[in-house]
Amino acid sequence: MKTVRATIDLNRVASLPKGRVDERRLDATTEQDLALQQKAEDADALLDAAKFARRVRKRLGLTQLEFSLRIDVSLDTIRNWEQGKRRPTGAAKALLKVLDKSPESALLALS
Repeated sequence: MKTVRATIDLNRVASLPKGRVDERRLDATTEQDLALQQKAEDADALLDAAKFARRVRKRLGLTQLEFSLRIDVSLDTIRNWEQGKRRPTGAAKALLKVLDKSPESALLALS
């Protein structure tokens, strides 16, 4: 693979590297197209969060009920996370990250 270095002067438009942008397609993009794309990306993010929550729980070898009791979160919340209906935020998201990286320590701290 060939490496190309470019010096960019933001004050000179001519110094910007040439990109592969289909300007006609870009100009034809509507707000509705953007909204649909955003909706699709949000759905993908929910699925990623669901897979992550499920993976953490399964790595711990716990059922949804056992997991919900261990981390003091309702069973419905765990189900919603794993089904992609909701995504963990804030402290719950941080707790899942800690459980993923250091499960023994996290579970010990929670007991």
